[in-house]
Amino acid sequence: MTPEDLAARFPPQVLRDYALVADGARGAVVGPRGDVAWMCAPDWHDDAVIASLLGGRGLFAVTPSHPFVWGGWYEEGTLVFRHRWTSRGDGTVECRDAMAMPSDPHRAVLLRQVRAVEGDAEVDVLLDLRARFGTRALRGLRRDDDGRWTARTDGLRVRLTGLPDADVRDGVLSGPLRVPAGGCADLVLEVSDADLPEPVDAERAWASTMHTWRSAVPDVAHSVAPVEARHSYAVIRGLTSDDGGMVAAATTSLPEHADNGRSYDYRYAWVRDQCYAGLAMAACGGPYPLFDTLVSFVVQRVLADGDHLAPAYTVHGAPVPSERSTGLPGYPGGWDVVGNHVRDQFQLDVFGTVLQLLGAAIRQDRLDADGWRAVDVAVTAVERRWREPEAGIWELEPDWWAHSRLECVAGLRSVAAVAPAQDAVRTATLADAILAETSRRCLHPDEGRWQRSPGQPGVDAALLRPALLGATPLDDPRHRATLTAVRRDLVVDHHVYRYSPDSMPLGSTEGAFLLCGFVLAEALHADGQHVEAFRFFERNRAACGPAALLAEEWDVQQRQLRGNLPQAFVHAALLHSSVRLGT
Repeated sequence: MTPEDLAARFPPQVLRDYALVADGARGAVVGPRGDVAWMCAPDWHDDAVIASLLGGRGLFAVTPSHPFVWGGWYEEGTLVFRHRWTSRGDGTVECRDAMAMPSDPHRAVLLRQVRAVEGDAEVDVLLDLRARFGTRALRGLRRDDDGRWTARTDGLRVRLTGLPDADVRDGVLSGPLRVPAGGCADLVLEVSDADLPEPVDAERAWASTMHTWRSAVPDVAHSVAPVEARHSYAVIRGLTSDDGGMVAAATTSLPEHADNGRSYDYRYAWVRDQCYAGLAMAACGGPYPLFDTLVSFVVQRVLADGDHLAPAYTVHGAPVPSERSTGLPGYPGGWDVVGNHVRDQFQLDVFGTVLQLLGAAIRQDRLDADGWRAVDVAVTAVERRWREPEAGIWELEPDWWAHSRLECVAGLRSVAAVAPAQDAVRTATLADAILAETSRRCLHPDEGRWQRSPGQPGVDAALLRPALLGATPLDDPRHRATLTAVRRDLVVDHHVYRYSPDSMPLGSTEGAFLLCGFVLAEALHADGQHVEAFRFFERNRAACGPAALLAEEWDVQQRQLRGNLPQAFVHAALLHSSVRLGT
């Protein structure tokens, strides 16, 4: 099958139709035709071995041989996805997909189980694995006596089990797989940067994977949306490595706005996002092992880098690489980029969210000696740098962003409430000083609300968050005036934009931010506006497709997801708000 044939048979889909299977170390994005369209190996930030999502080569497809309609869902509390294809007169086929867990840092194991639900099942299997973003074909393909295929692609070892009868052409494996009614058949794909160990036993791998998920994801029964909250918890777990780093998203270069230069690489661990996820875990109760994992990563980075803490790292704590192009055509409306310019930024609000997370860890009695040292380092960093211009939450040109200062106030107050007396005085005094100066410089002269910066009088939806974390009382007039302004200036159809672009209507340069929608839901609930809070919560949690994965943005007019998928901090916001609205 030529590249043109593959592109015609497996064209790109709208983002809402994709699912993600992940094991913490890496993930695979799967489309409605059973086509794995994106997968990096052996790690999140490594080059893709399947890059068709961005217009490159690489594919692992399990697709019904007859015309079909598609549906799909996650098994509750897991990232195990079930495709269901129904054909006219040819029965119903399911394909159950998962990354095997616990994860192996050197070996990705993708499990695919074909089930003949009604009638005999006949699917076409195609494997076109290509390293370096689709540019290195499989080499040395051979089948052993047990029917397993092995090969290499640019130093990676590859093994496929379960398709003994296949054709080989130009490094592409393809062949039919037939399953009698009521039966099932397993396919196992392994990709490793080291010598492959003994072949995976599919039955044991499935049992281990399900046990791991059941142990990792708690019931969130006190949430107003327990199914979605549990799903968001599973998404966060699937995006978090054993080293504790949580990628912001599983993908790169999915455009936030078509042909507008808004394509980014989010396959790295943003410290802020990590803290948001940890705070959502804390809101769930616990303590849970995932909370400790998230906290540990943050503590290590703070101790290592102090007041030069970067906004983001690889999931192993290394610097984020510089931006570059891979030459891929890109997803429609965008273009390819790997690496991220955030590596060179200073973002003050990160220290505030770090202190919020460490304060939550203290309250759960989960902070060790290193964690207490990290508290002191973070407080000292705020003391030294809070007056400096910085890039802020939205990674813009350096300015004196009010949101960043208020996040630091919230973090300092969180720690002051649980710290020993001498440290409490220090942190509370610093919080008071920052709040006073922010009020002097960033209070709108006419409306009495927070404005974005001394020179930018507009409102920002992110300015609602600090009060929810304790920067000011919830009935503080500055916060309530900000709440009124956000609803007046930044809301369309119960979706929330982060701020208003100068002289341009909302939605002209970017979509609504789902994170901001959940924050506004919490702010309204805290203000006693419960009905409106639930309207915003329901509207934003519904901004997804069958897989219930949330991206960073939502195109209100076209009702489509925009940006990289799934966005971890949006799922953290859903989890956090679903618990808060349940209290």
